[in-house]
Amino acid sequence: MEKKTLGNKLRSFTGLILLLITSELNAQHVFDVVVYGGTAGGITAAIQVAKSGRTVAIVEPGRHIGGMSVEGLGGSDIDNHKEFQNSPAVGGLSLEFYKRIAGAYGREASLESAIKNRIKDPSLWRFESSVAEKVFNEWVKEYKIKIFLNQQLSENKNAVIKKGTQISEIKTENGASFKAKIFIDATIEGDLLAGAGVSTVVGRESNHQYGETLNGIRAVTDHAQFSVKVDPYKIPGDPKSGLIPTVQDEPLGMPGAGDKRLQAFCFRVCLTQNPDNRIPFYLPEKYERSEYEIYLRYLKVGGKLYRPGAGLPNGKTDLGAWHDLSHNLYGMNPDYPEGSYQVREKILDQHKTFTQGLFYFLANDPEVGQLDAGLQKEWKSWGYAKDEFTDNRGFPRMFYVRDARRMVSDYVITEHHVKKQKPTPVEDPVAMAFWPTDVHSVRRIVKDGYAYNEGFVFGGDYWRPLPVSYRSLVPKASECTNLLTPTCPSSSHIAYGAIRLEWTFMALGEACGVAAAEAIKQKSTVQQLHYSTLKRILLDNGAVISL
Repeated sequence: MEKKTLGNKLRSFTGLILLLITSELNAQHVFDVVVYGGTAGGITAAIQVAKSGRTVAIVEPGRHIGGMSVEGLGGSDIDNHKEFQNSPAVGGLSLEFYKRIAGAYGREASLESAIKNRIKDPSLWRFESSVAEKVFNEWVKEYKIKIFLNQQLSENKNAVIKKGTQISEIKTENGASFKAKIFIDATIEGDLLAGAGVSTVVGRESNHQYGETLNGIRAVTDHAQFSVKVDPYKIPGDPKSGLIPTVQDEPLGMPGAGDKRLQAFCFRVCLTQNPDNRIPFYLPEKYERSEYEIYLRYLKVGGKLYRPGAGLPNGKTDLGAWHDLSHNLYGMNPDYPEGSYQVREKILDQHKTFTQGLFYFLANDPEVGQLDAGLQKEWKSWGYAKDEFTDNRGFPRMFYVRDARRMVSDYVITEHHVKKQKPTPVEDPVAMAFWPTDVHSVRRIVKDGYAYNEGFVFGGDYWRPLPVSYRSLVPKASECTNLLTPTCPSSSHIAYGAIRLEWTFMALGEACGVAAAEAIKQKSTVQQLHYSTLKRILLDNGAVISL
C-alpha cells in the first residue's frame, strides 16, 4: 500500500512538472519591447529600453547571451591597427561594457587614463569569453531584463503575426509567443526581418547597382592571397583529375558582377599553453585526413602556415582566420542565411569538424612534422582552454557569421558613405563605425592553374569613419512600422564590412533601444521619430555620433 501511494505521488509530481513546463513553453508573454537575438547589440538595445522605464525581454535562439563576444571574439578590433586609432568612436553603452570588462580585470584606472590621454593600447580592450559572459549576465540582471533562452523563431509561416504594417506577435519553435509594441531583430541572420516580410539581401551586389567600385566579383584579390603557388588538382598538373578539398570548381566570372556569395565563416578559437588548463587537440568524430591536402601542398612549396599567439588575458588566443590559408572556409556557407535550422546546423557542423580536424592535423600528423617540425611543435604546445566553453569541450558553440541577411530599406549605406573624398553626407547619425570596408574572400577557385582566394577587400587610405544613419536601421514604412535592427542594417555588401564589429553593433543596439522607447512614448512608428530627439538622448548618454 505504501509503495502504491508513493508511486501515485511520484506520478502526480511528475505530471505537475510536465504541466508547468508545457505551460511555460506555450505561454504568451507580453512586453513593451521584445528583442529577438541576445547578441551584444541585442543586449545594449534591451538595457537602453529598460533604462527608459519600459518592459523588455530578450528572446535568444541559443543557450547563451552575448553573441560572438562570448563565442571567442575577444580581440575587439579597437586600437589594434597602426594606421588609425578608433577607440574615440566607442561611447555610450558600448564604452560602459568595456569599462565593466576593465573592472573584471582590475584595470579600470589604466583604461580611464588611455581614454583621457588618447593612449593606444589594444590590450585594454581585450577579454576572455567567459569574462564577457559574466559581465553581460550581471548587467542584464541589474535591469531585471527577462531572458528567454533556446527560443528559435518558428519556421512555420505564421511565426510572425502582423496587423497591417505592425508586428503584433511572434511565435517560437517550442510554442511560446511574445507580444510587444516594438520588436528589435538583433540577430545576424535577420530571421525576424524576413519573417515580417521586410526586404533583405544575401551576398554581393554588382558594382553597377549602387555605382560602387569594391563590390561584386573582384578582378584582382591581393589581400590575404596565396603567398606561394599551390597546385589545386587531385593529380598535380592534371585538371581532368578534379580538385582537392576546399577548392571550388567554378570560373572567376565577370568582375564587378553580383552573386550570392558570403564572406568566409570561421570559429574564433580560444587556445592556451597552460598545461593545467589545456585540453589537447582531439579528433572530431568524422575526421578525414584527405580534407587537409592543400595544407601539405602549401608547406611543400615553401608556404609558412599560421600559428597561434596569445592576444587575450591569461595567455589565451582569439584565434581568428584572415590568412591566405587558415581555418577560413571559403565557399561553404552560401546556403546558411536563408537555410532551415537543419541546414544551418549541418553547415555549422561541417565547419566544426573541419576546424577541429585541422588543429589536430597540424599538431599531430607525421607528414606535417616532416615538412615543418617547428610549426608542429608550436601547434602541439597549444590546446583548448578548459575554463572556456565548458559545456562544449572547450570549443566555441557558434562560428563567426561575418555576413548573412542585410535589410534593404529606403536608405542604403554604400561605399559612397565610407569614402574619404566627397563622401555622401549623413544627416541622421546614431553611431560611428570606425573600421575599413573589411570583407573576407568568399570562395577559393583556380586561376592560372593555381589555388586562388577571391573577394577579400581590406585597408587602403580611401575610407573614413562612417556615421551610421538611423534610417538604415528601420525598414520601409510600407513593409513594417514597429521593427528595428542594429545588426542587419540596410547596407551594401562592401559597406557592411565597415559596420560589422561587435562594439559598433552595441552602439547601434543602444540607438535602437532609444528609438523603441521613444516610439512607444510618442505613439509613433519607428520611421516617424524626430531625429533631434534621438540625437539629444544619445548625446546625453555619452554616445559618439560624430568625430
